Amino acid sequence: PYIQDKGMLRFGKAVEGVVIKGVDEAAVGQVSDLPNIIVAGELRLEPRPPATRTEKQREIAPLAPGSSPVEPLFPPASSTMPGIILGSQLSFRLGVQVGDTLIAISPTGITGMFSSPQVIRLVVTGIFETGIYEYDDTFSYISLGSAQELFLMKENTVTGIELKLDDINAAPQVKDEIDGLLGYPYYTRTWHDMHQTLFRWMKIEKWLYTILLSLIILVAAFNIVSSQIMVVLEKRREIGILKAIGASREQIMRIFFLEGLIIGVIGTGFGLAVGAGLCWAQSTYRFFSLPGDVYFLSSLPVRMEAGDFIVITVVSLALTLLATVYPARRAGSLDPVDTIRYE
Repeated sequence: PYIQDKGMLRFGKAVEGVVIKGVDEAAVGQVSDLPNIIVAGELRLEPRPPATRTEKQREIAPLAPGSSPVEPLFPPASSTMPGIILGSQLSFRLGVQVGDTLIAISPTGITGMFSSPQVIRLVVTGIFETGIYEYDDTFSYISLGSAQELFLMKENTVTGIELKLDDINAAPQVKDEIDGLLGYPYYTRTWHDMHQTLFRWMKIEKWLYTILLSLIILVAAFNIVSSQIMVVLEKRREIGILKAIGASREQIMRIFFLEGLIIGVIGTGFGLAVGAGLCWAQSTYRFFSLPGDVYFLSSLPVRMEAGDFIVITVVSLALTLLATVYPARRAGSLDPVDTIRYE
């Protein structure tokens, strides 16, 4: 279960508009990677009882035997106050760190000129980083109880329920099943529905890159045509001798087809090896970084698909074979008498 709405966070004079999401601290790890992407602090949203004296002593780190203890650099957050977890970019813009107390403001309580917004105090218990700028700059997480209080919702009332599937591609089928069970006024949104504009753009971009790379291969194919024509001109005598001793037109053409195929196979294999090596290096070391404030990713994502390699291989070899058609036909149509007359 979750509650999601827009609100504001205030720390000192800094005020930022954010998306506030209330989640169940015990169950959020079953449908989200939030527990694994916290880079500072911990996943603690519910208020806890005050620590005992022994527990507080454990939070103090002594410098050396015999010296006086000092407070740690980031002291633990107040356990008696509800917690909030912020995105890394959002925490940077607010200027907060783990242990700071801020104010969450919701416009839900404003019903007229003399009404005031709903306000609650929260302590920063953690900072997460997804690597996606839009999320790290916008999202914050609080407990379900705090969200119900902030947005003036009744107890046991939530915005929706999140599901995580073992198979990501089964989302449309599960969506249809849930819609059939619940019906109006409930509705279901998959990960694809929530980001359909992005996926549509990525699909168009992929086709554009396919066309662009095909044009590059086509330019390379013209080089094969020119080199094959030069071979035909240089080997006129040899072609004439082969035809004079009985080689047919089809056999001569087959020689040049095989030569073009060998060139295409070697070039395609070398290109695939270089491409696969660069993709592996990027996915491992991420040396192609992206500015997070411009793009929604901090590095160029790469995933190698067998289908892409097959398409590249087929297109490359097809264009290479088409490039050998004209030189092969020209070689096969040479007259042996004219080619060896002056030899």
